[in-house]
Amino acid sequence: MTKRPDGALEHEIMTVLWHADRPLQPGEVKPLLQAHLAYTSVATVLGRLHTKGLVERVEAGRAFAYRASIDESQLAVRRISDVLSSTSDKRKVLAGFVGSLSKKDAKALRTMLEIGEP
Repeated sequence: MTKRPDGALEHEIMTVLWHADRPLQPGEVKPLLQAHLAYTSVATVLGRLHTKGLVERVEAGRAFAYRASIDESQLAVRRISDVLSSTSDKRKVLAGFVGSLSKKDAKALRTMLEIGEP
């Protein structure tokens, strides 16, 4: 069995929630995942996502149902901010990031910076 990359299961669960039209209980999330996991594993990850503020939970009978509280782009921004705040040389990290962009993405970034678009 190969080890899943860090955050992959959380992202897979978030993807399920992003595509759902209503809050889902762990037992409803479980069959929608590629990985075959125990109910308790799915419930544990949903609890962690809730603690991180990435999902909201609502009472559903005697259990909880979960929905994403942020969209995918907001999650990406949060992760980038976390990486930048954890480094001592933000300039070097940003330079490496910008240097790794495709020409199209670099041009889009330059345009956003020139017009002051967030």
